[in-house]
Amino acid sequence: MLKKIIQINKPLLAIYLLLFSYSSIAQIQNTNVLNEPPDISKDFEDYRNTYFLADELASFNPETGEGTIKYLRHNFATRQAFNNMLSRLVPTSANEFPTTEYAVAPELPFKIEFVSDRTIRIKTTSGPQFKKQQESLMLVDGVAKNAKDLWLYSKVSKGHKYTSSKGSVVITEKPWHIYIYDANGKLLTSTLHLDDVKSTYTPVTPFSFVRRAEDYSRSMGAVFSMSPEEKIFGCGESFTQFNKRGQKVILWTDDANGVQNETMYKPIPFYMSSRGYGVFMHHSTPITVDFGKYFNGANSMMIGDDEADLFVFIGEPKDILDEYTDLTGKPEMPPLWSFGFWMSRITYFSEQEGRDIAKNLRKHKIPSDVIHFDTGWFETDWRCDYEFSKNRFDNPTKMIADMKADGFNVCLWQLPYFTPKNTLFNEIIEKDLAVKDKKGNIPYEDATLDFTNPETIEWYQGKIAGLLKQGVGVIKVDFGEAAPASGIYSNGRTGFYEHNLYPLRYNKTVADITKEVTGESIIWARSTWAGSQRYPLHWGGDAATTNTAMAATLRGGLSLGLSGFSFWSHDVGGFTTKAPEDVYRRWTPFGMLTSHVRSHGEPPTEPWEYSKEFLNGFRDADNMRYKLMPYIYAQAKHASENGLPMLRALFVEYPNDPGSWLVDDQYLFGSDMLVAPLFENITERSVYLPEGKWIDYQTGKVYTKGWHTIKAGNIPIIALVKDGTVIPHIKLAQSTKDMDWNNIELKVYTSDATKAKGKIFLPNDEELHDLILEKEGANFIIKNNPLAGKTNFKIN
Repeated sequence: MLKKIIQINKPLLAIYLLLFSYSSIAQIQNTNVLNEPPDISKDFEDYRNTYFLADELASFNPETGEGTIKYLRHNFATRQAFNNMLSRLVPTSANEFPTTEYAVAPELPFKIEFVSDRTIRIKTTSGPQFKKQQESLMLVDGVAKNAKDLWLYSKVSKGHKYTSSKGSVVITEKPWHIYIYDANGKLLTSTLHLDDVKSTYTPVTPFSFVRRAEDYSRSMGAVFSMSPEEKIFGCGESFTQFNKRGQKVILWTDDANGVQNETMYKPIPFYMSSRGYGVFMHHSTPITVDFGKYFNGANSMMIGDDEADLFVFIGEPKDILDEYTDLTGKPEMPPLWSFGFWMSRITYFSEQEGRDIAKNLRKHKIPSDVIHFDTGWFETDWRCDYEFSKNRFDNPTKMIADMKADGFNVCLWQLPYFTPKNTLFNEIIEKDLAVKDKKGNIPYEDATLDFTNPETIEWYQGKIAGLLKQGVGVIKVDFGEAAPASGIYSNGRTGFYEHNLYPLRYNKTVADITKEVTGESIIWARSTWAGSQRYPLHWGGDAATTNTAMAATLRGGLSLGLSGFSFWSHDVGGFTTKAPEDVYRRWTPFGMLTSHVRSHGEPPTEPWEYSKEFLNGFRDADNMRYKLMPYIYAQAKHASENGLPMLRALFVEYPNDPGSWLVDDQYLFGSDMLVAPLFENITERSVYLPEGKWIDYQTGKVYTKGWHTIKAGNIPIIALVKDGTVIPHIKLAQSTKDMDWNNIELKVYTSDATKAKGKIFLPNDEELHDLILEKEGANFIIKNNPLAGKTNFKIN
């Protein structure tokens, strides 16, 4: 800000210098704007703070896994050498008085637990924990299970070792380390001690905690080693470079205002490493993770909390995702109709407009299952009062019923913030349903619903239930990223701990009442935290209508999928302005080959509002999706049961293929289809294919492993099927309601394979079935038909 003052008005600078001391100006420079993501790493660079470095295991009980770590006190000191200022942590004495009352080198609790044969829990604290232990909303059962019996303890020369069939953990006493190995004895990662970084001039802060001079609050810095070739993925719906190695990631839910910057609607405190492990940081405070950006050998998890609670998972990507979602929850299977096409714009303002959209979808033979009314179904646009406008909706209940009879479910927009002019504002304030500030007022002009208050949940769910009982199929759970960081919540906690949990509470509240009223597990949400994957589904925010936004959208979806989310969508064509026809044309099949698909944004979004050529191309891509519905539905079931993403990074299926770890502009749609969207106005592009042979879904051409320049088919996208795969298809229908599941076509994709495999999952069935076809003569036949008598298969 000081630089701005100098540039704008030099005389004004003199006035400012008279009014403020140097420290005041420094404070102005460091002041954040509302909901700017707080960077915890700044606390680990502050010369005013005190640093306590984990040094040795002072005590340990191998039976319970509990002990204490001794921390040595340090401060930053400077040293100038040939006009270069150096800084380094140096030991220091205590600064408390009386000196007899406080430990110079405190010994603080440490604990190791075992959740499964692949999952280790590491807990450290920076001070006494007087709060009562409560169930965690992030964990599927509120607590993590105990599987200590799966690990065998042994005493080793320098400390303690625990071994399972999947790996081992070694805890050394002095210096204190935790080493994590796989089943083959390969070191995956370890904590960093000051001794480990003495060979560099770069000052590296090892595993430690910081005590802020500002208020004596504390934050843990869990610092682990990184290997030279290591790559990092996940952290939620991150739109920056896919591999997080070399990046600093701030985990704080934020209205990202797009998909091409480093802030996130959906941060998740979880990541996985190409080295064969994953980490869940079980916290809701702001977290900053430096994945080797400052020092490329150190992974520094700087946690706002005064304790560190880390779950470490051993295995390949599929193992890690399965373990992580066993812990934090797997999604329920969304209803079949949700996998159909969603038609939307911002916004349809009236019943007549909605009916016209439904009529045109059927007239132009655009298969569709959902019509979404965004911000304009209230009397005043954006003023959420849960009431259809009486002036523009003659009979919303009948409209919804008529649409449902024609194969359309209705989706309605809403949000958890209420402006002073909202008719519900005074009621919310009077009933104490909003987040408060330190004085007991509300922090912002808007009232923000407090989902830690059971009375708020009851009031809010009553509003949502009324709409669902009218026949509404799904609620758009928009916003949720701006819970007041300075707020005081009904449960007594501040926004420092509740801000990131707000999306999870919000998602759960709507999902629970939807399931109660309709019997179906479905929301349409923008914001998340760890555990939100239990409440499908989520979409990717407000993308620009550009090629680079389309590419960033895919990176975000891939990263979210590597953070435990099976189901995800995005605004086809982009959101912010009218989509250029060229961009929309290429984005459409990308959307159609995602778990869920919606066209939404600034009008026009309806395909008949563009050229006839565009309309025909849109219809072709949509028809492709609807014919693929048995494949999509079965893959969705498999993904939901195993914590896998429908939109899947190549290395999830091919972890031993080094090339698959480098690709971020392609994906696997389910396990058997490889998709490469066109991110420019071109007709062909370079595509990387993992091991085996691949067959072009549109042309039938066969490709082998490696890089190829592939021309797109009539539908402007490249989609290939793995050799030896059977893809179930269904006869085209204009709605999933009208699909004939009694007759399924099995298309066999083989080059020289004599066996083809696939999956099938029928509506109203509880079980996912494997399909195995074997070649007899010139034809393929089903061996042991799992659905004999339930459906008819035609094999092509």
